[in-house]
Amino acid sequence: MPEASAAKPDAEFQALVRAKYTGDPAAMTALGARLVVGNEAPLAPADGAALIAEAAQQGDPAAWAYLSVLSAAGVALTQSWSGAYAALERAGALGDSGASAQLELLRGIGIGAATAIDAWITGASCETLRVSPRFVTCAGLLPPALCAHLIARATPRLAQARVFDANKGVLKVDPMRSSTNAIFSLIETDFVTQLVRARIARAAQVATDALEPPEVLHYSIGESYRPHVDFFHPQLPNFAEQMRVKGQRIKTCLVYLNDDFEGGETEFPKLKIKYRGSVGGALIFENVRANGAGEMQTLHAGLPPTRGEKWLFSQWIRSKAQPIA
Repeated sequence: MPEASAAKPDAEFQALVRAKYTGDPAAMTALGARLVVGNEAPLAPADGAALIAEAAQQGDPAAWAYLSVLSAAGVALTQSWSGAYAALERAGALGDSGASAQLELLRGIGIGAATAIDAWITGASCETLRVSPRFVTCAGLLPPALCAHLIARATPRLAQARVFDANKGVLKVDPMRSSTNAIFSLIETDFVTQLVRARIARAAQVATDALEPPEVLHYSIGESYRPHVDFFHPQLPNFAEQMRVKGQRIKTCLVYLNDDFEGGETEFPKLKIKYRGSVGGALIFENVRANGAGEMQTLHAGLPPTRGEKWLFSQWIRSKAQPIA
């Protein structure tokens, strides 16, 4: 995912700044959201959160929805599930349809109050599939309703998936990856997605701030991701810089969001493993050895569906806390 930039603000940004000074809460919210992640604006999370909080106090429902995300993620605000849930409830009460839908969804999986969140985050049941390299499977990591929610959020955002060009240090379209994906910046996630990330972090036994921005993958019939590894090769200059700033990509978590397709397994040819999870089932594997070296046995491919379409939630995990993006 491209770095959050502090590029010269565009005309829309300047218009939001002007509207903010008229006291328009919607403009405050939009401006604050851009500042939080540096979206064609200066990267200023604290200032952005302060603007969003001010708009929330003026009754802007979208501002309360954003506060639920920031509080859940612990960005520019103290991490607090109770605070995040309360903000989501306030957004729903003020008429934010997305917040209301999330609250209904949460009630459906047994989270009718903030006090139920910790138990849900820690309640995943996982089994070791392989010790070295370590592979862990978690059946039912996500309930079907959450899987459907993630698919619905990703569908209008799908774009041609790209790969990182190690020579030029940029993302590019490449024949090795013919599928589509949707990548979410912090401010484009919602409370439910932050809850999903927290459950994945606990299952993977890592800190939540080590997670890269989440990604939903989509494969139509015939689309694939040819064999590749997820770790960075430190001998390549741009990969070395990635590792210096953000750390190595030490683990990968793949959650199957649907199962009404044929084919489409995740194949590890060196290990002679083809994995396909049921709805909500997850596969977590380690990309590096104990000494930090990349584990070539984790070479893997996303095989093409032969019928239907495949949806996955992909979460890469680094060895360092990640910058806001």
